[in-house]
Amino acid sequence: MKRVLIIGGGAAGLLAAGFAAKGGAQVTLLERNARPARKLMITGKGRCNVTNQADLQTLIAAVPTNGRFLYSAFSAFTPEDIRALLLKEGVETKVERGNRVFPVSDKAVDVVDALVRFAKKSGVRFETARVTDLLIEEDRCCGVMTEDGRRFSADAVAVCTGGLSYPATGSTGDGYRLAEQAGHTLTERRPSLVSLITREYDAVSMQGLSLKNVRLRAIDGQTGKTIYDEQGEMLFTHYGVSGPLVLSASAWMRDMTPGRYRLQIDLKPALSEQQLDERLLRELSAHHAASITTVLATLLPRSMVPVMAARCGFSPEMTAASVTREQRRMLLTRLKEFCLTVEGFRPVEEAVITAGGVNVKEVDAKTMGSKRLRGLYFAGEVLDVDAYTGGFNLQIAWSTGAATGRAMAQNDIV
Repeated sequence: MKRVLIIGGGAAGLLAAGFAAKGGAQVTLLERNARPARKLMITGKGRCNVTNQADLQTLIAAVPTNGRFLYSAFSAFTPEDIRALLLKEGVETKVERGNRVFPVSDKAVDVVDALVRFAKKSGVRFETARVTDLLIEEDRCCGVMTEDGRRFSADAVAVCTGGLSYPATGSTGDGYRLAEQAGHTLTERRPSLVSLITREYDAVSMQGLSLKNVRLRAIDGQTGKTIYDEQGEMLFTHYGVSGPLVLSASAWMRDMTPGRYRLQIDLKPALSEQQLDERLLRELSAHHAASITTVLATLLPRSMVPVMAARCGFSPEMTAASVTREQRRMLLTRLKEFCLTVEGFRPVEEAVITAGGVNVKEVDAKTMGSKRLRGLYFAGEVLDVDAYTGGFNLQIAWSTGAATGRAMAQNDIV
């Protein structure tokens, strides 16, 4: 019976362990935390966006870096497969807006418990330990050493340690160090699905303001192209902006330099420019004797009123009746294109996922086995594959984890 070690008890690790054990291997999962899948517990705001009910081409298109590398893994373990696995373990799922899949209970803990049950029922043994080194003999990975000095021997080892995001959950980059020890090259690690720092000082004055049903466009200043354009929710912070729209937009910003990217917020996406102009005329007429800030308060959240007035050059004593046609047009433009300049990402530790990692050219796309060292495998976020928000990143973890586990249980270890 083959002895298999899985390093990391997150989404990819639990799938890899379960499938390896189901395939007949003797599997030990080494997890540094007392409880597995701590990061999974906080995904989807504690609801766990399990996957996206998308077809193969949509899944690949949602992975901007090395999407084609995942063709085999996505084909062999699909969104339907993870939903079926969870259902077999007692967790029913549902499809929401954007084909996002969540547990019917809306509780991430149910997903975690189901995956742990799957692994244990398959025969996986759990050990609490932090792996510090791979054991390598004659160009083969034959086990690991742990922080407390223990030695675990194995016929195959899988690195499923995640990235650098949310280090409090155990994602501290251990897998990258292990990959380098095995001779793998790493692509630059950077934050993805992360909040953005903006240049404009007035954004800070709106700290805590949440905007709903707005449209956000992200524009690459170098090419002039719109790289992201969606409607939803966002939030102003003490450093810039955050929220679902912003996190999604950040994944499209692949080469961050201060000032390169510009955000345009359409505060009234339900209205065309003509419809909005007609509304402005009505509001200005109805409040002709009042201050312009009174009119702005009918259109905007309170904390945004002084910001908009300043951006349009309206003085506090200006009345609605004194607003010129040119000033009205300026207001119209600001309402449809409230602009912010992106200075940079927030730290990778705050990102939902880490982009970059183990160079996939050095990994077999079908088995997730290392091309540099026999007996070594990789799955999940440690690889240089990352996707947009909406359940796609977890599907990467499920699919690469399943591929890894199945391959490790085969007769011929890579």
